[in-house]
Amino acid sequence: MRGLKEKVVIVTGGAGGIGAAICRRFGEEGSAVAVFDINQAAAEAVAADIREKGGKAQAFAVDITNQDAVNAGVAAAEAALGPIDVLVNNAGWDKIGNFLATEKPLWDKIVAINLYGALYMTHAVAKGMAARGSGRIVNIASDAARVGSSGEAVYAFCKGGLVAFSKTLARELARKQISVNVVCPGPTDTPLLDDICGEGERGEKLRDAFTRAVPFGRLGKPEDLPGIIALLSSDDASFITGQVISVSGGLTMAG
Repeated sequence: MRGLKEKVVIVTGGAGGIGAAICRRFGEEGSAVAVFDINQAAAEAVAADIREKGGKAQAFAVDITNQDAVNAGVAAAEAALGPIDVLVNNAGWDKIGNFLATEKPLWDKIVAINLYGALYMTHAVAKGMAARGSGRIVNIASDAARVGSSGEAVYAFCKGGLVAFSKTLARELARKQISVNVVCPGPTDTPLLDDICGEGERGEKLRDAFTRAVPFGRLGKPEDLPGIIALLSSDDASFITGQVISVSGGLTMAG
């Protein structure tokens, strides 16, 4: 795609299933990839894989729920790779549970990772983008933000907030030539989905229910996501901002 070669890209949650696939795609496109993840060893494994294939990547251990750590991580990435051209807020976490059966400690963890993490990252990165008059931000939300998802009330709360935040930021940053768009995965076969579903018969029933709900008849794969994210980060999407796109095999067909 046009305009990704030599661009500096941060991907949060870059060592996870979807995150690693996104990082590898940017590596293939010739971007310099900053793999942000709380797990240093896993992030380094992804970065090493990109380098082994001829790409440029560096791992950064960052706790995105801590604003000071985020600011330090962004500064370290820019010192190592250069000013940030693209930010992909991909990191996320959830635990299935009926809302009335959950309590504040769980809410706090879900909100810290899924909502405040993206706020901290965007605040740290977008200032430099605005000063330079260019940039791309892609926020990874969820179809739970568009249609709801039983057992994921607080997660949907966060992802819905991320959609609203993205649309507002797209308006605020448009005159600075910074695009802000949202990609909403449907159920995707990742370790996070395994954690959400759990083990045993109940877990199998949940996975089967997710699969049967998708018109394409399968769960998403991490490799289904990087194409649209790369597109929205490229010069081919220079006039697209404030949009929400589902990648869900037809599960969500929102206008």
